Amino acid sequence: MDTAREFVFRHFRRQHLEKFLPGLKKLGLDQLPHAVACAQYHYFSNALGGVKTEYWAESDRKAWVRYPPPRWIWRGTAVCAVPDEVNAAMLHGWHGHNGVSLGNPRLGFVCTGMITSGAPGLEGYYYEYDRPLAPEERVRFISDEESMPRIDVGRSPKLNGVEWPMSRREKVYRSYAMEYVRTLVPTLIELIGPEGMREELGRTARLVGLQFFEECAKRLDLPLGRPSPADFAGFLGRMLKAQGEDVTLGEKDAVVAQHGWKLMGGIDFINRDDASGAFKALNELWVGALAAYDRFMVLETKCEFGTDWEIVWKVR
Repeated sequence: MDTAREFVFRHFRRQHLEKFLPGLKKLGLDQLPHAVACAQYHYFSNALGGVKTEYWAESDRKAWVRYPPPRWIWRGTAVCAVPDEVNAAMLHGWHGHNGVSLGNPRLGFVCTGMITSGAPGLEGYYYEYDRPLAPEERVRFISDEESMPRIDVGRSPKLNGVEWPMSRREKVYRSYAMEYVRTLVPTLIELIGPEGMREELGRTARLVGLQFFEECAKRLDLPLGRPSPADFAGFLGRMLKAQGEDVTLGEKDAVVAQHGWKLMGGIDFINRDDASGAFKALNELWVGALAAYDRFMVLETKCEFGTDWEIVWKVR
């Protein structure tokens, strides 16, 4: 559990340092009182990513944010296996560092409930104290003392429709989930080493491919009765395009070529082996998907990493 807790902490701290301050400006929140700005940031950024959220400002110094069930991050029955300490590490990694990033040592986060302990969702409030906070005071946990009041959802703040058209929102929706995959790779390398990353991430990716292939195939109307290498190649190409990748499909054979790798955009791999290991691990997603489609088919993969990525898959 110690490794899981440390991973979640580092993962969310990495995301915070990359995304928080630029995100405040993109959302037009950087001029608001700090407690309000932070709560609205989580409200808007998570809602854009498809996460159920609620927001209410009690004052300029106290603003609530709530994530009702079902929790997006701990999907389905996975929430039953997440210890409180691991869930709390997310708050220490991100929410507790907002005041530091804003240069406001008096700003902290008070968590009033976590779904992992049976509360109806994750909730809490940003609060600006009258004194600077010690590091261990930046996140506090209380229960049965306060809870977010019932709110009128119709009166919640809205994003400007001109500045945030549907096309932009759809890209954010896609990127929100992909960001978790993008930043977990360097975090795992840092925490358990390149080999540990390849083994653990590869195992997980393959299992996800096995478990979720059928759901994705049905959404893309992929015929499941008579497996075909060309049909699976078409499925793979559509999935990669939906991810935002630059993909071409072979006209006569079951070949998919990808130019570049946007999923890993901005990740500065220390060496070529780490980059190759990250690809091999994440490629297990498609290996698992193909095994679920037809366990006798094989996915051949060639990956070249120079100034950019060139990747080719062949299904046979």
